[in-house]
Amino acid sequence: MHESNRIVRIYYAATAVFMLLDYVLGVNVRLAFLEPWPGWRAVYYLFCFSCLGVISWRPGLTLLVSTVESLITLAALLLGFGVRVMAAPALALETGRGIVSGEEILNFLIAGGAAWLGWIRGSQALHDQFRRR
Repeated sequence: MHESNRIVRIYYAATAVFMLLDYVLGVNVRLAFLEPWPGWRAVYYLFCFSCLGVISWRPGLTLLVSTVESLITLAALLLGFGVRVMAAPALALETGRGIVSGEEILNFLIAGGAAWLGWIRGSQALHDQFRRR
C-alpha cells in the first residue's frame, strides 16, 4: 500500500477516536463547526466511516475520496463560521458573549488547515493524473 494511502486510511480510522472524545468526554476536536447541530455531526461521522469503507474496499479511490471529503469539510467550516459571523450582532445581544471561542478558532485552524492541505494536494494530484491520460 502506498504510504499516503496508509496515512489517509489511518486518518479516517481515527474517526472512532474523535467520536469517543466528542460523545464520551465532550471534547469536540474534529467537528467543532457542527457543535450546534448534533444530528449533522452524527451524519458527518458516518460519512467519514463511509470514506474509510470505500478506500478500504477500493484503494485506488483514496485520492478522489480524500479530496472530495476535504472540499466538503472546508466548505462546511467556512459556511459554519460565516453564518456565525453574520449572526454575531444578534448573538452578542441575546447571549452577551462573543462570536466564537478560542477553542473553536483553534479547531477551525487545525481542521481547516488539514482540509485545505488535503484539497490542494488532492486536486493537484487529480489534475496531474487527468493530464497524463
